[in-house]
Order: sequence, then structure tokens, then C-alpha cells
Amino acid sequence: MRPTRATVLLTAGLVTFLGTPAATAAETPSTLYVNSREGSNCTDSGPGSQAVPYCTISAAAKVAGPGQTVKIGMGVYPEALDLDRSGTPGKPIVFDAELADRQPAISVKSLTVNGASHLVVRGLRPNTVRVSGSADIELDRLRTSGGHVPGVVIGGASTDVRLTRSHATDVRIEGGSQRTLLGRNELVGVDGPPVAAQDAPGTVITNNRLVNDCFASASVTGTSTGSALFNNVVYAYRMTRPCPDGAPVTGIEVAPSAASGTRADSNLLVDGETSWLTAYKWAGTTYETAAALKAATGQGEHDILVPSAMWVVDGNDGSPIIDSGDPTAPGVLPTDERDFPTADDPRQPNTGKNGGYIDRGNRETQDSLSTASVEIEENWAPVGTTVTAKAITDSRWGGLTYTYDFGDGTAPVTTKDRTAQHVYAKPCECTVKVTAVTGVGVRATGETTTRATAPGPLTAGFTTQAVLPTSDNPIGYTRPLTYEFDPRPATAAPWPVQRVDVDFGDGTYAHSDHMDRAYAHTYAQPGDYKVTFTLGDKKGAVNTVSRNVRVDYAPSGYAAVEPFRVLDTREGGSLQAGSATPITLPVGIADPKHPQSGSMAAVVLNVTVTDASEDTHLSVWPSGQPRPITSNVNVKAGGTASNTVTVPVGADGKILAQLNAGKAALIVDFVGYYQPNIGRRFTPQTPTRVLDTRTTGGKLGGGQTRTVKVAGVNGIPADATAVAFNLTSTGTTQNTHVIAYPDPAKRTATSNLNPEPGVDKSNQAIVPVGADGTVTFYNNAGATDLILDAVGYYAKDGKALFTPVVPTRLADTRTTGKMAPGATTTVAGIPANALGAVVNITATDTVGAGFLTAHADGTARPEASSLNTRPGVTVPNHVTTPAAGGRIAIWNSWGGSNHVIADLLGYFTQG
Repeated sequence: MRPTRATVLLTAGLVTFLGTPAATAAETPSTLYVNSREGSNCTDSGPGSQAVPYCTISAAAKVAGPGQTVKIGMGVYPEALDLDRSGTPGKPIVFDAELADRQPAISVKSLTVNGASHLVVRGLRPNTVRVSGSADIELDRLRTSGGHVPGVVIGGASTDVRLTRSHATDVRIEGGSQRTLLGRNELVGVDGPPVAAQDAPGTVITNNRLVNDCFASASVTGTSTGSALFNNVVYAYRMTRPCPDGAPVTGIEVAPSAASGTRADSNLLVDGETSWLTAYKWAGTTYETAAALKAATGQGEHDILVPSAMWVVDGNDGSPIIDSGDPTAPGVLPTDERDFPTADDPRQPNTGKNGGYIDRGNRETQDSLSTASVEIEENWAPVGTTVTAKAITDSRWGGLTYTYDFGDGTAPVTTKDRTAQHVYAKPCECTVKVTAVTGVGVRATGETTTRATAPGPLTAGFTTQAVLPTSDNPIGYTRPLTYEFDPRPATAAPWPVQRVDVDFGDGTYAHSDHMDRAYAHTYAQPGDYKVTFTLGDKKGAVNTVSRNVRVDYAPSGYAAVEPFRVLDTREGGSLQAGSATPITLPVGIADPKHPQSGSMAAVVLNVTVTDASEDTHLSVWPSGQPRPITSNVNVKAGGTASNTVTVPVGADGKILAQLNAGKAALIVDFVGYYQPNIGRRFTPQTPTRVLDTRTTGGKLGGGQTRTVKVAGVNGIPADATAVAFNLTSTGTTQNTHVIAYPDPAKRTATSNLNPEPGVDKSNQAIVPVGADGTVTFYNNAGATDLILDAVGYYAKDGKALFTPVVPTRLADTRTTGKMAPGATTTVAGIPANALGAVVNITATDTVGAGFLTAHADGTARPEASSLNTRPGVTVPNHVTTPAAGGRIAIWNSWGGSNHVIADLLGYFTQG
């Protein structure tokens, strides 16, 4: 137990800290500044202000007067610091260097104090310290590195010099110096004793750690009478080199000439090797134990001798240095070398003089309080319930004071108990904070939340939101049709919910024992789903809530890429009707050569079917969904046909393709993708002719290219990243393919159109724009004319975002009657707010060659064509067209009657 009078005894033994008398506010000294760092605006000829500091300490030392403080900032000071100016009693000149983590960090070559008085020097790292002919000098928190010369020499009849809280080697006190104090230092012997006082009466060596090899750890000789050695830790250890005379190390040595009036007590001596340490040599006689010294001299009554053990020296738990010193010893300081105060370890008996608890040595053992947290019993309960908060800390000592703030505006509660109780008067999501404080003011804070709820029945609810990607990072992904359901904000639960069961409405479920999160789920296809939450609480109450949730694709921007091939079955077999073929898309790092976003919602592909065994058509749709009745590519036996396809990405990053009949080879080129929160918006425009080789430049020959300016002209802005074209071939001399690509120096291994002799063929192409605003076209063989009509563009300041849909049939005149030449049919079923639509239009059962033109319903028909019809041939085309009021119009030219089929692939709305 700790005697209640221990604090009084400790305080009674403390000297005035660091020897500087307390000053009133009116006596606060002015300050000079030193700062050599770059940008400090320093000059040695300036005022030494904070704005214009001195560059060197020596410049400030030349002008500093009584009561002034010289603040030394971090920097490089390669100077020998000589101090010879004096303060006055109560108004010392103070040199105060900035510390780093409580340690001195500012180096100087050396520190010399000569003929000065009333000085304080704190926080420097000189190689050596020399004090001569000076009085009332305080050297605090220094660190010397003198090598093989004494680190500190105090001589020249100096008086009242104090070396405190420092690290030094081979300290020498000599030359008639009087009343020197060494307190709370770590002193190391290199070429001699850690501290040697010769002809230095009244030397006080208190609360130091003395580390020694071959010499006496503390040597008091000559006329150093009336000296004192208290509360020191003497640690003797053996180096690899032998001692000069082979003699044992002496712990404390007091010469006969210095023994008069010299006292020693409450020291702890650690033998570096058993029987290697001679504990004392006092007045010429050696003593191996404290008891022997006490019996002969009356000194060392409370000294302790222990064998070698670092845990003793370092003051670890259970070390005898803890709480065993003499608080009334001469020269006791209230703080240790780290500026920590004297502290009472409640686990250790107070064995110091008169029940005191100061530690021996230079360091005061502290409680290791660094973290605190708080736990709440019944941290979710109705108002009026008594809740208990419990503090948890890493304190080794205990005995802390705790302050609890329950976060509801009531007064904090301060207690010595680890727990505190509270009753909330109104509902809140409150933050409970605890602050734990040791007896010396070290504190740690922790917090947690608690929920005070309104009384009432358990009522389940949930919120719904689409989970959208935020980046195009290939690593990680957010799949389309992912939704998040959160019961927390919509549920009234007076007691903790301990059961959560979720039915997502598509045959999948989730369960948790806590209502502590939202539930994300990816659906395989859009639609209406009945989502159900069943909750159960701590008191056994159960409640269920169900709601229909509409799941749809989200509006997306377009990311153009340099086209590349993702599939060519000519290299490994053909497609066979009757089963769907999965196609792996370059989602994320699925294609290491072409890493793309892991979160794309829909893709734009150029799909080519060739070598068909019979007339057939190909359907493309998202994986995980049923095959739609729509089609994308129609091909005749032995022929080649291609079309642009826009299709949502399946939950597994794949799409499916299936032939209606026969078999054929399939080629798929990746053109770009749509994704929420990235990419460019689309601006639809009335079809605008960009190129017609029949009137400009002539046919494009086999192996030839033609580069066309497309951005910055014809209403397309210069910063457009991609342009949507309707590409038509005519007058073709032989079967060939045409490629559209952005960089004329890097032709892609893809295709956009497959021209045939005697046939006008068209296909929509979404082509990235090159750096100079151009697109290049390449013809593989023969010669062909190309007609290029722009139908819209993608740019940063575009108007609309694209929402993909599962391919959906909007119109089929085979059930309503054939379109006559010159007739227009209106196609509805597009959202009313759509600015444009992406539609796969197919012409079939055609009587004569002609074309179809799609445009917004109720607007003037443009001159450009959307699809070229051919007698006896079924022709599809991917068409991007403006829309109005949820409708588009399709006009049949005068070439002959047609059946027209329109399948919706997606639509554009204001972004």
C-alpha cells in the first residue's frame, strides 16, 4: 500500500526545478530567434526576430542579455559556441534549442562557458562541454560525443553548475569547483570513470545512471569533501578488451581526503559479472556489500546490490529501482531525462525513505497508457434503459481516473471506477467517449457509438439503391444490375436485431445475425423483383416487409477503344445451331493484352458471320438471360454479313451468341463499351454526309487507305472521342472488307463492312477519333465506293447517356402488313424522355432494291439512308437515330415493298 504522506515527503525533497526561479508575467523575458534552415530569411546582422532570425547561435550569444531567451530552431550549426555573457539572479540568459521527440537534436562543435554567470543552456548536442570560472550555470538535456576526451569538464573554481537530464561521457569536476550538481543523467565511462570529482567540494551526484567498464563508476577524490551520492544506478559491464590492471571495477570510490562530510545512500549497484564488481572503496577500504559499508561508515544503509540483469537497469516490471529511492536526497529533480514526472507504481511497494516512491537512476518508470476504448452493455436499447459503459486501456498500473461523456448533452461523469451508468432520456445515435488519465496526467481517449431507441414494436423496412462503379480500374469491378438493400435506415428496432433474412426475389437469399450492413446483390437480368426482409430482435419479436423493386441498367457514358478482335472461330471451329456459344469479353484483365474496365455495363461489337451452311440469322444477348426473339446478323448460305451489335454484359462478364439454323464461322471485334460514371456523352444529329467517294476522290482501291477529317467539321466538336457513322459500300468490284480506325499508322486487325459486287451494303460503325481529328478507311481488295454519314458523336460536353436494354422487339410488320414504297411506319415503345435510340432494323421479303431511313417521329426526314434493301435478301443494320416522344419513324424508299423489324438495344437520355 502507498502511504498517504508519500507525496508530501517527495515534494519536500525536490529542489527548485533546474534552478530557475519562477517569474511573474511582468518579468517574462523577450526572445531572440536563431534558425538556419533554408527559407528562414536568417541573417546575423538582423534583429534576431522570428521573421528575421539569426543564422548562427554565436550571433545571438553576442547580444543576449539578462532575462532574454534565445530560441534555437532546427538547422545546421557547425560552430564552436563560446558563451561569456552573464545574466543576473532571477534573470538568466537562456539558450533553448528545439527538441526532437524529447531528445536533443541540434549539433554544435563544442560548448564553452567561460567567466559567465546565470546562464541556462538546454537541448544542444556539442561534442564537448567546458565550463570554467563561472557561476549559476544550468546545462540541461545535452548530449555529448567527446570520443576519447572527457565529454564534460567543469573547473576553474566554478560554482553552482548543474548538469541535468543529459547524456555525457567521462564527466570531470575539478579545479576547486563547488556545489556542482549532476542529476538525472546517463553518464558513460570511456577512458575513465563516468564521473570523477577531484578537488570539488560539495559535489552532488543524484539519480544518475552510471555505466562503466574498467574504472570506478563514481570517483570522489582530492578535497571533494561534503559530497553526496544518492539514488544512482551503477552498472558495471565488461568489454572484450581487458582492463589495464586487471583489477575489479569499483562501484563507488571516495578517497580518504574526500570522505569528510561525504554521504551515500539509496544507490543500486549492478554487477556486470558475478564477483567482478568491488562495490565500494571508501576512505581507502574496500567493501563488498552495503551492509559492510554501513557497519563501518554509516553510509549505504539503503543501497542495493544485484547481479547482472538488464531488466533491473531498464526499470522493467518488478525491478528494485522502482519506487525505492530517497525523495529527500540532495539534488532531487521533479522530472526525469525525458521530462516525465515522478510517478508511483501502485503494483510496487514504496520502499523509499519514509515511504517515498521516487525511482533510482535517471529514468522514472511510467505507466504505459497509450490507448483507451469503451464498451457499452446494452448499447442498443429503448430510452429509459440503464446502460453501463466500461473503459478498457493498456495501462499496466491501473488506478486511473475516467471521465465518461455519454454524448447526449448531459454533464460528463468522472470516476475512479472503470464503469459508469447512464439513462438516456430521448432517442439518439450517441457517441460515448471515455478519457483515462494517469496520476501524472498522461491521458488516452476512446469512443464508441450507442443507440438509444424509441420504445415500440419491431417494424422492418429497407432502402434500395443501384450500386454503380466509380472508376474504370481493370482490377476489381461492379457488375451491372447490382443493387444494395439496407434495412438500417428504414427499420424501427427498439432492441438489437439478431436475425436478418433477405429474399432477393430471384431465388437467392442472404442471412446475418446482426443488422449491421447493407446487402448487395447482382441480378442476372432486368425486371421487377419482390424483395423481402424478415427481422428478429433480442426480445424475440419478428417482423417482415416486402416490396417490389424495379431492376434496370443505369445510364452510361461511352469509352472508345482502339478496336481489336476477341473471337474468330475460323481458327478453331464454327458455330452450330441449337446451342448458345459463350463469348468472353475483355472485362477487367480477362484479355491480358487488352485490359479494360472491370465494370463495363454494355459493349459495342462488330459481329461478322461467314461461311454459313444455309440461310440463317444470329442472335446475341447477355449471358445468364433467356434467348430473346430478336436477331442481329442475317446471312445467306455461303455469304458473309456483318453488323454492329450493342449488348449488355452478363453478370459473369460474357455474352451469348446462337445461330438460328445451320452452322457458320463467327468473328467478333471489340469496339468500345458503356459504363456509368465514366466515358463520354452522346449527341445525336441529323445524318450528315462526311464522305462520298463517288463525287470526291474516287473509288478506294485494294490495299489503299483514305483519311477523312471528322472532328471539328460538320457540327462535330474538335474534342469528340468517337463518331457514329452509317458506312455504305457501292460499286464494289470484288468481295472485300473495309476497316475504319483512328491512327493511320496503326491499322487494326478488325473489320467494319463486307462489300460485295453488285450489292449496296451498309453497317453502322462507332469509330474512335484519331489525335488529329481524323478517321482512316482501308479497303482490302478490289475497289469500292464508300459513303459515310455521321449520325452522332461522343464528347465531354455531349448531351446524353446511354441506357442498355435486353434486346426487345418493338415492331414487326409481318404481323401488321407490309410497308409499301414511300410509306412510313411509326415505332413506339421507347421511353418518352429518350433523345435517341439504338435500334437493330431488319428489312426482309423485299421486292425491289431501295433503302430505309430512320428519324425522330414528327421531324423532317433526312436524305441519308439507314439501311439498304435488296430483293430476296434479309438485311439488318445497327441504327442510332434521334427519337421524340418515345417514337421513331421508318420510311421505305420507292424501290419496293418491305417487311420491317425493329429491335430496341438501348436509348439515350439527357445526361
